[in-house]
Amino acid sequence: MIRTKKLKKYYGSFEALVELDLNVASGEFYGFLGPNGAGKTTTVKILAGLLKASAGNAFVGGYDISREAIEAKKIIGFIPDRPYIYEKLTASEFLIFTARLFNMDAAETRLRIDEYLELFGLMDWKNELIESFSHGMRQKTIMAAALLHRPKIIIVDEPMVGLDPKGAKLVKKILKNLCNKGTTVFMSTHSLPVAEELCDRIGIIQKGQVIAEGTMEELRTLAKNSPHTSHEKLEDIFLNLTGEEGENALPDDL
Repeated sequence: MIRTKKLKKYYGSFEALVELDLNVASGEFYGFLGPNGAGKTTTVKILAGLLKASAGNAFVGGYDISREAIEAKKIIGFIPDRPYIYEKLTASEFLIFTARLFNMDAAETRLRIDEYLELFGLMDWKNELIESFSHGMRQKTIMAAALLHRPKIIIVDEPMVGLDPKGAKLVKKILKNLCNKGTTVFMSTHSLPVAEELCDRIGIIQKGQVIAEGTMEELRTLAKNSPHTSHEKLEDIFLNLTGEEGENALPDDL
């Protein structure tokens, strides 16, 4: 459902992505991990059609995102790490606006809006302006909008940012349930426990290239060349594979 071939992205002379190859199957929960500046958000934005690649190809649901962006976006639900949203609309108005972008049936729209507002605990605020919402409430509104049209592919960047424990647990349950029903989920995150809990496969990107990919067991096998880590937790495996195992020395007076 998601495939990239020799994908490159330059920012001036800086090469953010270096011939990136990805292949995510239908119904797969794929975790995309990497250090800061590794190229995660650049990849996510290209897949979502928000950024143009410098070279190579990216296909989403069989569509070339650079040449068939409209068709591709019809089947994508995109959840960014920061909830950019029209503050002068109410939650209900924003979801209606989103539904119209996807040409959803009016009657179905009303039912699904109430369904998602209830699911995310926003029903009591459906007619309140979004400018009064907390960060977590805005994130939930964005998620409701992304799921409204029943996308075949969900692309999500740091889904748990700004959510309280109850909200984070709900989002994990929703994403896993959708994946179990056949939706493909591509999740970029710094939260290693979340990736370990949810993902079928995990790709680790560093300096614009995928340096390791596989199931937890496959990644554990790749990391076993180091005697300094237990290889049980994804955190240990990640630090080993990215060459960041060594702990920084702390000042004596800290």
